[in-house]
Amino acid sequence: MDKEVAVLQRKLETELKNFKDSQKEFNKLVQTQQQLDGQFFENKSILEELQMLKPTNTVYKLYGPVLVKQDLEESKQNVGKRIEYITKELKRCAENINQLEQKQDKYRANLQKLQQQYQSQMALAKQ
Repeated sequence: MDKEVAVLQRKLETELKNFKDSQKEFNKLVQTQQQLDGQFFENKSILEELQMLKPTNTVYKLYGPVLVKQDLEESKQNVGKRIEYITKELKRCAENINQLEQKQDKYRANLQKLQQQYQSQMALAKQ
């Protein structure tokens, strides 16, 4: 009887560790998603500003401490590519978050089942 309780306790501890690890990973992904959202909206506003410019306007890009003249169309393309990349990363991040949520649901169900088994074993041991 004591061996069964010890085995259940180890399973419970392992499942709890897995659940906590998945929570940490989930929190990291949510943080990454928030950063990507910020970058997305920043680049979106930059593109809107660039769209308002006339072809005769001059655009400069900051490279370290130096401002370098850049072609307007090239700037629009660069920002567009950046937005495209960020959009793909946001989609990938959302998919990973969904997968982790499903994984966490399984861990919760397993934890609940193991806790019930552990409690019933403890009750039997006391009798």
